[in-house]
Amino acid sequence: MTEAGDATKVQWRDWGQDAFDVAERSGKPVLLALRTPWSEECAEMDRTTYSEPRIAANINDGFVPIRVDADRNPRVRERYNMGGFPSTVFVTPEGKILTGATFLGIDGFRGILDSVRKTWDSKGEAGGSITRALRDTTPPSGEVDARIEEEMIEQLLAAYDEEFGGWGQDTKFPMPRTIEFALVRAREQATRTLEAISAHLHDTYDGGFYRVAANRNWGGVRREKLLDENGAIVRAFARGYRYTGEQSYIETARSGVEYLTTTLWTGDAFGASQGGDETYFTLEPTDREEAEPPTVDETVLADRNGVAIDGLLWFVAYTDDDSAREYARSARDHVCETLVEDGCVTHYATESETGESGLLLDQARVLMGLTTSWEVLGEPGPARAVADWTIEHLQDEDGAFRDGPAEGAGLLDKPLYPLDATVECAEALLDLACLTGEDRYERAAREAIETFAGASDRMGVEVAQYATAASRLEAQQVLEVGTDAGTDLHRATLRLADHETVVAPRSEDGDGVGQRVEDGEARLVVDGTEQGRAASPAELEELLTD
Repeated sequence: MTEAGDATKVQWRDWGQDAFDVAERSGKPVLLALRTPWSEECAEMDRTTYSEPRIAANINDGFVPIRVDADRNPRVRERYNMGGFPSTVFVTPEGKILTGATFLGIDGFRGILDSVRKTWDSKGEAGGSITRALRDTTPPSGEVDARIEEEMIEQLLAAYDEEFGGWGQDTKFPMPRTIEFALVRAREQATRTLEAISAHLHDTYDGGFYRVAANRNWGGVRREKLLDENGAIVRAFARGYRYTGEQSYIETARSGVEYLTTTLWTGDAFGASQGGDETYFTLEPTDREEAEPPTVDETVLADRNGVAIDGLLWFVAYTDDDSAREYARSARDHVCETLVEDGCVTHYATESETGESGLLLDQARVLMGLTTSWEVLGEPGPARAVADWTIEHLQDEDGAFRDGPAEGAGLLDKPLYPLDATVECAEALLDLACLTGEDRYERAAREAIETFAGASDRMGVEVAQYATAASRLEAQQVLEVGTDAGTDLHRATLRLADHETVVAPRSEDGDGVGQRVEDGEARLVVDGTEQGRAASPAELEELLTD
């Protein structure tokens, strides 16, 4: 239990089967409070609603209250999230959802308590329901072809905000992966969105990027800063610099890198998040010097560190920044030494508790960090082992990836096939296929992307990465480099290649396609067919231009 939870008047229990067993024996519904360390609304609900004596007494008498850290329990989060945090969810002893909301003040909570009691008294377990994603366990499969990319480009054009930049007409999320898709297909949309992020979500004093803007014009900024979102935005700005040469993009990325390597650095790797205290972040810079900054959650989450390692290393690829390289390497080594065993990734581990192991998002994002480490540093780490474990344990016979083991309390025993994590896994597997030359990784990626292809015409711009993966399956490009990482030729391939082309230098373990190329040469291969060779950066530029 957290200190904040202890400070309320609710008698919280930890997530687990024991709590649901108590609910079953007592005939009471469960109150599930999903919270995050970075959410100001979570802290406010603790200070007000859950600390009100009569509400706390009603909860303790009539419900079995369970409190869950959503960042540390992603499978619970994905099954019970009501659209934001806090998520206040009333469920049956079997884990089915009776009703739910996000933040509830004292009056709102009183009202929902009465409603839940009536539903429970009149219907009991039959009043609960299971979300569609858990009821329908068969993703809409189809064929992967050029139409997927074309449909996503149409979505970009339809959803783009011509007046303010970004996509959508209300809340503005940074969508870094969508920016990267647009950089080679709708560049003006991508660059205008980068400029909007820089102007509105970039903290120019403490560094880093805020999570979201509530208004169409990028106003109403939510100030929390999450590690994975910051790592992904750093990569998007670095890629923006690669395509435009705009110096301000790389400087904005550098500010993000400095934030990651100072405020979020734990000494071993990167902490998970920093709270979004509005009062602090709206102070003038001189006043911030005297104020206490919001708390950092120093939990080293495997998935978020994978994204941060990836973002830092692509910044290194375009800048040769030695400091960023060493921070990325240190975080990678810490994650691999403490959270990876025989290819299976553990979500987190502290002195007092250990998270779940074998979650798809952890496997995918750690693999992404490792394949990027191979491309940029020539250091694969346990990339093959992580990929092999993921395919063996999480991919079904039809190619779909489950989000983790189908077991546990509540609805955790029901499999979930998440699109976003599947795409991240597929892209990492495609990278590994290009780096190793092994078709089995490409087959696993293709099968995963095919499982959702039947719904591609209904996907919004927030999952543009799906179209990126589909287009890569249509034309796999790899630059095989017959040198170790860090040579002039290798560095040139990183800077000149399209960001959807994999760069494969010789690896430190003597494995992969880079070992097949003659010394001092780079070879461009598209779908297994050589397109040309280069022995110098100038020749490489000419080859890629042609």
